[in-house]
Amino acid sequence: MSRSPRRALAALCAATALALTTPLAAATPAAATTTASTHYSGTLQDGATWIADKPARWNGVLLVFSHGFGALTAANAPSDAVRDRLLAEGYALAGSSYDPNGSAWALNSAERDQFATITAFGDTAGRPTHVVSVGLSMGGLVNAQIARDGAGRIDGALNLCGLVAGGVDLEDYQLDAEYALAWFFDRADLPNLVNLSDPSAASALAHRLSTAVDAAQQTPAGRARISLAAAYLNQSAWAPGQAPPAPADYADQEYQQYQWLQQGLLYFIVPGRYAVEQSAGGNPSSTKGVDYTDLLNKSWHADEVRALYAAAGLDLKADTAALTAHADISGSATARANLNASSTVTSLGIPMLSLHTTSDQLVPVEQENAYAARIRAAGDNRLLRQAFVARQGHCNFTTAEIVAGLHALEQRLVTGAWSDVATPESLQERATALDLGGAAFVDWKPSRLSGVR
Repeated sequence: MSRSPRRALAALCAATALALTTPLAAATPAAATTTASTHYSGTLQDGATWIADKPARWNGVLLVFSHGFGALTAANAPSDAVRDRLLAEGYALAGSSYDPNGSAWALNSAERDQFATITAFGDTAGRPTHVVSVGLSMGGLVNAQIARDGAGRIDGALNLCGLVAGGVDLEDYQLDAEYALAWFFDRADLPNLVNLSDPSAASALAHRLSTAVDAAQQTPAGRARISLAAAYLNQSAWAPGQAPPAPADYADQEYQQYQWLQQGLLYFIVPGRYAVEQSAGGNPSSTKGVDYTDLLNKSWHADEVRALYAAAGLDLKADTAALTAHADISGSATARANLNASSTVTSLGIPMLSLHTTSDQLVPVEQENAYAARIRAAGDNRLLRQAFVARQGHCNFTTAEIVAGLHALEQRLVTGAWSDVATPESLQERATALDLGGAAFVDWKPSRLSGVR
């Protein structure tokens, strides 16, 4: 039986040695075998570039990779180490930049560009016998779109730390947290949280909020209120270089949540909002009408928040009631509809295996809960399997974990049944046997995602 995050914290303490495995970019042995391959590149109709690598001994399988948020530069693998291994195993790799003229939140063009890349690869390098789509972070949301629409063109999908709850949920819960931080620590910026004018304004806002959080961390009252905002943010309580906090060590849980914030989390979230607003045509999110007491009560961090409020001698109900009463941000219905159309996925058309670290500061593992619920509601849950790695950090997988996930998915495609290929025990055994940086698959059940309207 899968364990809840609260009960599983204790089990994670025993797995810390595995969990502190080196990050993705350094996850394979130093001695990598260089595989003879041919490199291809081209330009798509919208100006997007695409690249591909095809090994001399191609197995006929094309892996089309959807990259994450950031520079609109073509990529065809999660890392150099993963690329080297997959080429050595005979896979061809391809991927596009997405439309370079659009927002970094490239959901308006990315799926189209990825399908066009598959076509361009076939016309240039030879038609594959099978196609598997792979997505990382925001690219995991692109990959979810591909997996929804790709029946007949795509055989299966492997997702890595995917932003599968979609853009609407992302913007909603992040705004809930930013609003709480501004209300408690930086009220002058309450009018500045949405409709950001440019990237520099977004970065400046992130700096002011981060500075206010640093000051608040110095007092019991500040720490209690940081924990409340962190609950709204679905913020993990296990930070880099730390052992997992004990289930009832609420002070340590808040400290580790603060560590994520101190390490620059808001400098990613706030400018990211600017990019999403540019893509959607305005602010898609509202605080007006949100019950912030109810929102906390549904969070698995609620016990932590209550304990820290009690220790600080603060009235939690008064604070959440004040947040509810003063919430006055109204989003654009048009922007919300645009973002929902471009960035929310509610069904599956092909088998997908989705991998996620249990402590992901940028795309909380709770997103997997929201996605699975939507896939169940669509009647497509037979196609979806999710697996979890006990480690801190966004997309912090070893090469072994990624390759094992791909091999497990391929077994599902060959046999037509998942059987036990996606269980943590099976994936752990498969990954460990590869000797490519270790593995830490764990039995895990993500909690409900806070902020879903």
